[in-house]
Formats: sequence, C-alpha cells, structure tokens
Amino acid sequence: MALQPDLIITADTDEKQYAALTKIAPTTMFDTFAPLNKRLIHLGDILNKKETAEDWLAQYKIKEAEMWSKLHAKGVKSGETASVFTYYPGDRLFVMARTGLSQILYEKNGLKPTPLIQQALDENKGFVQISQEVIGQYAEDRIFILNIPSSEARQSTEQLMKSKLWLQLPAVQQGHVYMQDIGKTESDASTREWLLEELPKLIK
Repeated sequence: MALQPDLIITADTDEKQYAALTKIAPTTMFDTFAPLNKRLIHLGDILNKKETAEDWLAQYKIKEAEMWSKLHAKGVKSGETASVFTYYPGDRLFVMARTGLSQILYEKNGLKPTPLIQQALDENKGFVQISQEVIGQYAEDRIFILNIPSSEARQSTEQLMKSKLWLQLPAVQQGHVYMQDIGKTESDASTREWLLEELPKLIK
C-alpha cells in the first residue's frame, strides 16, 4: 500500500491474497510457468507493448532455430531426451517440468522430455519432487544438473553423483551430464536469450 502502485502483477493464485491486492490497485494474474511466447504477449497486452513483444519473439525464434541447428551439427540427435534435476536443502531432489531450463530444452527442434516428465508437463506441473531411487525412471539421453547456492544442496548432489545408481545411468556413462547454476537458467526473456549462446558451449 505504501508503494501506491498503478498496477499489480502477481503469480499468487490464492484467492484471499488476490482479493487483498485488488483493494490496493488493479491486479492481474500472471502464470510464470507458461511458455515464453505466451508470457511476453500477455505482458505486452498489459503494458500496451504488444508489438514490441511480438517483434522480440520473432527475432528470438530465429536465434533459437539457429542454436538448435548448431547443436544438431555437433551431434545432438533429433528425438534425444533431456532431464533437468536440482537438489534443495533437506535432501530434496526435484525434476523440472514447466519451469526454468526445461522451457528452452523442450522447445520445437529441441530435446524431448522423458515419458514421466511429459506426464508432469501434461499435468501443468512446474516441477516434481522425486526420490533418488527413481531417478533412472526420469533420466535417459542427457542430464542437466542445476546447482543452487546452498552447501547442503551441493553435498546432496555430490553424494548422488558418487552413487552406484548414478554411475549406471546411460547419460552418465556417455558423458552427457551438464551442470549450471540455477540462477543462470531462469525462464525470463533476458536469460533465455543469453542461454542461446551458452547452451552450445555447455553441450559439447
């Protein structure tokens, strides 16, 4: 209330919270897990910048297609699958679905989700918490590990990567495991554009 905003954009789906916000200023809901093109067009509508958003997306799609062409030329095969995992404090292992790095990996011409990840996508889940014992059911051709700034989470990741279960995964045995800081894999437009340059460096 002290900020006296003209507009509030919120990802919170709590009805009471939404009702409270609408008393402060006009409020609109925003799905942060939605595909980039839908999010940018929505923001363009809200901010009266739809044409700007459309122009940016058109240029982005060209760059994205060029990136996948580079990766396919480097040996990434059509139809290969990818899984994105991250540990959080409390020894909690998550597989990403509609959020973060997965959004760019599962775009047209990109890598494919494994069947269980596809199920999570179909259920509109941003991520799913899993046990270490079932990681092989989610991981196939390529694995991405996202590090968070937590020593506890990093310790959990290190323990996983020393385990017999991990070392037996086909992607691990073929050297198709890639690590990146989670803050560098967000799904906002600026990070996505940066990732178009970084992914070919990461996937060698």
